[in-house]
Amino acid sequence: MPDRPRLTPAVAQTRAAVRDVLPAVGAGGGLVALSGGPDSLALAAAAAFEAPRAGVRMGAVLVDHGLQPGSAEVAARAAVQARALGLDPVEVRRVRVDGTGGPEAAARTARYAAFDAARSATGATAVLLGHTLDDQAETVLLGLARGSGPDALAGMRRVAPPLLRPFLGVRRSATHDACADQGLDPWLDPMNALDASARVRVRATALPALETALGPGVAEALARTADQVQEDAAALDAIAAELAPDLAELAEGGIALPVAALAANPPAIVHRLIRLAVEDEFGRTLSRAQTLAVARLVFAWHGQEGVDLPGIRVVRAGGRLEFTGA
Repeated sequence: MPDRPRLTPAVAQTRAAVRDVLPAVGAGGGLVALSGGPDSLALAAAAAFEAPRAGVRMGAVLVDHGLQPGSAEVAARAAVQARALGLDPVEVRRVRVDGTGGPEAAARTARYAAFDAARSATGATAVLLGHTLDDQAETVLLGLARGSGPDALAGMRRVAPPLLRPFLGVRRSATHDACADQGLDPWLDPMNALDASARVRVRATALPALETALGPGVAEALARTADQVQEDAAALDAIAAELAPDLAELAEGGIALPVAALAANPPAIVHRLIRLAVEDEFGRTLSRAQTLAVARLVFAWHGQEGVDLPGIRVVRAGGRLEFTGA
């Protein structure tokens, strides 16, 4: 790798993207989540360049899922690249993927647990992820195809502490170019060509077909959609958070919300108030289907007995929605 790689548009773009999120890293510094692939390697190079200039400590964390032959060697190679770039500390963590919820979900759960463990071990306050604009577009398109709600259409957040995604405005092609321009040799996972997951089909077939049918700019438009939904969701969340303390009442074994006060709000706010009540009192996150089932006790109540959620019973009694531990 040359000592002073030329500053190409791709290198400049990746560095600027990292520079913009460094104020959100925090006092403990950050860790780049490095797989060795083009996206994360370009991120590692940009972070290694920008972080010292901003006075931010920056290391790397590499997760070996142990799902492929030679995965330990791939992780070790990426660790060497991280150290050569000047990242410190460099943590390599091997995880066990148990398959719960499907292989992709299980690998993700194990990976993010490893990120948390690495932050704890190093004192880092943030993990930088290499998700690109293309990844965001794929996420939104999958959400649309599945009829998902606003949370899915909002996609991934650029700043969602402790996770930071500097490249959500950067095309995947730019990360490949940035690696080439800096003489970096990324690892190209051969399993990607064999993966038949929905995301890979969207990447290889659906998005290119949309570009052919509608013209260029589909990925950027989908990413803009995510930005707009995030703005609206943030506003609704703020309204609900402001209302919640005034509405919540103590109930035996749980919490209660007055039905009349709930019904005075639009459904989007009511749904958020229901989810907030459950999260705050029981530490659980409701799905949309579960939230709608509870909301029917507000908007479509005909004397039904109540709703049973995992570990929670919700009933309408005395003009209140009462949430109690089951």
